[in-house]
Amino acid sequence: MLGPLEVIRAYPPHGATLHGLLASRAATDPARPFLLFEHEAISYAQFSERVLSTARGLAASGIAPGDRVGVMATNSARYVVLFFALARLGAVMVPVNPEFGVREAGYILQHSGVRALATIASALGVAREATRPIVPAPWIFLLEEDLDEIARQRGVLPPAPPAEATCLVLYTSGTTGFPKGVMHRQRSFVLAGEGFVARVWLQPEDRLLCILPLFHINALFYSLAGALAAGASLTLAPKFSAAAFWSSAAESGATQVNIIAAIGNILARRPRSEFDPRHRLRVVYGAPISPELERVLREEFHVPVVIEGYGMTEIPGAANNPFDGERRANSMGKAALHPDPAVKFAELRIVDDEGRDVPDGALGEIWVKTPILMQGYYRDPGQTAASIADGWFKTGDLARRDADGYYYFIARKNDIIRRRGENISGAEIDRIVGDHPAVLLCAAIAVPAELGEDEILVAVVKKPETEVSAQEIAAWCRERLAAIKVPRYVAFADSLPVTATQRVQKFQLRGDASLRARAIDLGP
Repeated sequence: MLGPLEVIRAYPPHGATLHGLLASRAATDPARPFLLFEHEAISYAQFSERVLSTARGLAASGIAPGDRVGVMATNSARYVVLFFALARLGAVMVPVNPEFGVREAGYILQHSGVRALATIASALGVAREATRPIVPAPWIFLLEEDLDEIARQRGVLPPAPPAEATCLVLYTSGTTGFPKGVMHRQRSFVLAGEGFVARVWLQPEDRLLCILPLFHINALFYSLAGALAAGASLTLAPKFSAAAFWSSAAESGATQVNIIAAIGNILARRPRSEFDPRHRLRVVYGAPISPELERVLREEFHVPVVIEGYGMTEIPGAANNPFDGERRANSMGKAALHPDPAVKFAELRIVDDEGRDVPDGALGEIWVKTPILMQGYYRDPGQTAASIADGWFKTGDLARRDADGYYYFIARKNDIIRRRGENISGAEIDRIVGDHPAVLLCAAIAVPAELGEDEILVAVVKKPETEVSAQEIAAWCRERLAAIKVPRYVAFADSLPVTATQRVQKFQLRGDASLRARAIDLGP
């Protein structure tokens, strides 16, 4: 196995642009499959040709450097081609969840002021309605039906953009309100890919399975960028299917996959009859990964290496457990490294409310300094300034660091419940209740206590064809948590409001006055 530095040095210099990185890999191994989608395998050379012809066609259609172009579509090969073609022009891709309604899609498309929008047939009606207020009206085209025709046009390419050119505006999932547009430059995408080579020791022979949507930071900055940086192959799934996951992994020959907690927990609870032991997965990367989920992945699903990390849309790949070192349970690991030790990469601090460093073991907010830091929030200089202090991004996440430099996530700052003088992590309760075999989804929130401070309410969605009582949920918690962390209220629901990546939108739950009224009160 090659070391990460050997992998990236096997290719010519690339100038830290998407066009340069692709050209570097295509020049070295043009026939290697780069992108596999459904029944098509596209080599590095073929992909490069498609990108250039598409870029010329977009230029002929009036797309210019700096233009924002929305993409409201499911994963596909043309989606990836369009992203690289826009980057070659110096234009900016704005990905949008194709399942959004008019209000959600309209906010992103109108706020970003898209010049054009690529969509799929099922989302065309929403796309038209969502862009109606934009003046001048954007050009809307169907990604799968129209992109090949666009690529037949022969426009003139502008000079290749620099590494500092913005290539993406990714809107955050909005768990606390309206999403913010996170701007990333081309250099960040390239560095994130090289960082992922170091994170999971990617090899040119690897085949990465991408099951997350391309409007998510993980799919773009880890799977796609990582495969390209390693000169490896990317197998792209249209969308995640729990029932078909193991057969797809086996049939595609995938050696690496990225997951989020919701996907890992879903797979762990699926019937074992769906598991296909022919799979070749050697590494699963994700966050957060509980000790129980890691056990299932390693012992029942026979994945040799499971790595937990930490990142945000604003700071991709900030920390991870080391591939070639000790991996500690419940830890997000250490500050991430670049394959080249001469490249200064992620730095992490734990600070108090005044921004002062706290000692090892103390609770504080994580601040991150990294060359992959976002350029800022689009059209929001005030929020950008409030989020960055002297190059350090204020994550809003509470954590602690041990004496060996491993970091442990505790909770979001706004997910702390103050009960009887103690600070309690809602995320910790979520993990414990979520491990119950009858629980499909849950969320712990603070509700007012009679004598001030908070009480704990946990909202629970039961798995189909299972039964569990509020008393059983409380008993489960008593066996695994300190008494002060055991929920007083349990509210059962058919569903909970979630983001596209299945993160519960707790701010909506906190605003639901009926939730406590419907909850079962287990007493103080």
